[in-house]
Amino acid sequence: MFYYLNGIVAAMEANLAVLDIGGVGYACHTTGYTLSQLQMGKQQKLYTYCNIKEDAFDIFGFSTREELTSFQRLLGVSGVGPKAALAILSSTTPEQFALAVMTGDEKALMRAQGVGKKMAQRIILELRDKLAGELTSLDASMPASAVVAPGSKASEAAAALAALGYSQSEIGIALKGLDVESLPVEEIVRRGLRAMVRQ
Repeated sequence: MFYYLNGIVAAMEANLAVLDIGGVGYACHTTGYTLSQLQMGKQQKLYTYCNIKEDAFDIFGFSTREELTSFQRLLGVSGVGPKAALAILSSTTPEQFALAVMTGDEKALMRAQGVGKKMAQRIILELRDKLAGELTSLDASMPASAVVAPGSKASEAAAALAALGYSQSEIGIALKGLDVESLPVEEIVRRGLRAMVRQ
């Protein structure tokens, strides 16, 4: 439907941002993370997901494509709806969410309001297996200097980047040249994201 909306931030409420575009206010359900990136009266682009039902047309907006990808992945988990997905992404950054899934950190997901142990376990089970499947050919597409060993910090970082929606070739570029042995996984992901932005 809409790939993104670009307009002036006209209002902000709990889990809601309104963008004024040509005199029309578009209400976008969003996360605390995205709200923290917005400024009233400033131009802002939100990447969107539209949820259309018989009695509703809801727009969900996010300040980064990584957060939108994380939201869409959460909606693909059985029993996880938009409210729970927003709660999870409001309690963590997209990078931290991806790492929680890949490392099986239930407690990080359970910090979100309304997310119990069973839901956290289901999210980890369904998404980790899915991401593992997507990464089976990761090494073949990476430059030789960026090939990662299964179970290593580089492998976890690669899986986290895949969870954020990056392709195998992009991940290879992101990890190339990083000192993965001495850095924490979250810092590897952060530096990898910065490297891709510079491309």
